[in-house]
Amino acid sequence: MVRIAELEIDPVQLEAYKDALREEIEASIRLEPGVLTLYAVALRENPAQIRIFETYADVNAYKTHLETPHFKKYKAATQTMVRSLKLVAADPVLLGAKSSDFRR
Repeated sequence: MVRIAELEIDPVQLEAYKDALREEIEASIRLEPGVLTLYAVALRENPAQIRIFETYADVNAYKTHLETPHFKKYKAATQTMVRSLKLVAADPVLLGAKSSDFRR
C-alpha cells in the first residue's frame, strides 16, 4: 500500500514539526514490521510544504499504524502546526531502494 501525504506546516512551528515527525518516523520504522518506508521531504521553494512517501506491507499494516501510541502522539502534538493535509492514494509502478540509513 502506498500513500503520499501533502502537508503545509505553519512556518513559525516548522522546526518543532520536524522534531515530532522525526520521532514518529523513527518509532514507526523501529516498532512496526508492516511499515516499509516513510520518506519525508520539504519542497525546496517552500520548506513548509512537506511531502511524506509512505509504503506499508498491506492495508492492515496501514490501519495498525494509525492506531499506534507513537502515531497518536504525533497527531496530537502537531495538530496546531499542520495548516493543511491531503492524503493521496497511489499505486506502485516500480519501487527501488538501496539499503541505507540516510539522514540529513
